Amino acid sequence: MVKCWSYTNSSIKMSPHMLLILLLSSIIQDKVWCQSDCSYQKLLQSLNLANASKVRPVRNWKNPSFVNIDMTLYTIVNLDMSMQTATTFVWFYMAWSDEYISWNPDDFCGIKKLFVNSDYFWKPDLYIYEMTENDNNSPEIPYYILRNNGQIINAMPLRIISTCNLNIYKFPFDVQTCRLSFGSFIYTVSDIVLWPKSNSSVVNQNAQTVFASKDEWELQSVAVYNTTYTTMGLEYSQVIYSINIKRVAVVYVLNLIVPAVFLVFLDIASMFIQNYTNRLDFKITVVLGFSVMLLILNALLPNSDSTPMLGTFCCICMAMMILSIIGTIATSYMTEQSTNAQVPAWVKILVLKHLARIMFFKKDSAKDELVTPVTADNDPENAKKTETNEDVSDGRRALENDSNVKKEVKLLKRILLEILRIHHKLILDMQQKDAKTEWLLVAKIVDRLVLFLYLSIVTLVFIIMICVWTI
Repeated sequence: MVKCWSYTNSSIKMSPHMLLILLLSSIIQDKVWCQSDCSYQKLLQSLNLANASKVRPVRNWKNPSFVNIDMTLYTIVNLDMSMQTATTFVWFYMAWSDEYISWNPDDFCGIKKLFVNSDYFWKPDLYIYEMTENDNNSPEIPYYILRNNGQIINAMPLRIISTCNLNIYKFPFDVQTCRLSFGSFIYTVSDIVLWPKSNSSVVNQNAQTVFASKDEWELQSVAVYNTTYTTMGLEYSQVIYSINIKRVAVVYVLNLIVPAVFLVFLDIASMFIQNYTNRLDFKITVVLGFSVMLLILNALLPNSDSTPMLGTFCCICMAMMILSIIGTIATSYMTEQSTNAQVPAWVKILVLKHLARIMFFKKDSAKDELVTPVTADNDPENAKKTETNEDVSDGRRALENDSNVKKEVKLLKRILLEILRIHHKLILDMQQKDAKTEWLLVAKIVDRLVLFLYLSIVTLVFIIMICVWTI
């Protein structure tokens, strides 16, 4: 304790009057002397911090040192999706007590706190477990606050680069949780106990008040809790801050999701183009445009074990586009086959009879006879050919036997033969026309099947994706 200096000399014999004058002058000198010592330097010299111990400042080594931690999140500088690292800017607070430092403020003109350099005393070896690299861009604050009761406060801004495990399943409507774990690297829980200065509600309120958004991320909440971390049989005290942030998805919706959905709808609408060649050219153009969208999506997504729902949706849409192209090629092939070959019997049974009912395809009642299998024995063409040949033979035989028939009858019989030939030719033309019609029916049914599968699968996946994003 430092006291103001006063001077009295009892060895000199003085009169009471002189002694009173000397006492008054001494009081005045003492007051002036006290006023001249109201400086931080005098307090610093009296504390003798230059010779302070650099070990943990407790009078009993069995007593742990309690360190209070507080943090206020100011902003998310960057969240690297590819490296899965978060760069945050925080306001950091740490306080502990030194049992060997204290003074009475009344003895030093009411000084209750002192700003000193950090080299004068012991400091906890605080460490952030998620930190990946030392950031030299943090502002340097070399001064600590020293209070008269021995409390030492370290308050400074920090720029922290730390790991953050990203879950991109709901991208771009994802909510990420990044943790900052503060703890001692050397001292165990028996030496240092870390304790949060404020509870989760206060920490969250402070962060919401000062948080500066970087447009891409929106702060949801900040929670804090203390725990004990065990490794190699040793326990270490930790204070963990859990930061929940939500992605602002407007940019991704406008630049990625909406164009992808438009391309899908455009590809579905192309199924109604009747010219299969033009439809095929159009679909290939849409697939190329959709491939560009997939490349952009792949560049935005990080390397992660989980696949985003949006990526699954785009892959399924791409698969359905390829399936529709294959269906268009198949229907175009069937259309070309209509002029060359008959529809196989199994195709008639499978497509024209069963699949047409499933696809609610309406046919004329007269076409129902076309879906029955035809054999060589009961082939109408062969029967008609046989009937025609028999008629021709009978006619010739009648002409040879009846030599006395009039010329008019002979002429009528010849006309009848020509009519039979024309009838036979008309039957063959009608059969070819029916075969062509059957191929066209098969092509339309297959085309409708592809459209039904396309709409069903894309709609189902889209509904599932909306449910995942909203839950």
